[in-house]
Amino acid sequence: MEKRNSTSNDYIVIKAQEDGVNVIGLTRGSDTRFHHSEKLDQGEVMIAQFTEHTSAVKIRGNAKIFTSFGEVESEAKK
Repeated sequence: MEKRNSTSNDYIVIKAQEDGVNVIGLTRGSDTRFHHSEKLDQGEVMIAQFTEHTSAVKIRGNAKIFTSFGEVESEAKK
């Protein structure tokens, strides 16, 4: 059996439902900071992994997010 460390290395899949969806990676540790950002256009897919450096992902815009826990949709600002 494979042993998983405290940074579980889980993946998420983000599929943009509109142009201009922002995906922002946030750092792990005592000081949470932005460390990476991408802009996706409609239909584009990004696969992201949680690592020893990435503890959270912020998504702005209309997108579908697929995780090991299920599927969720983000919404565009109205």
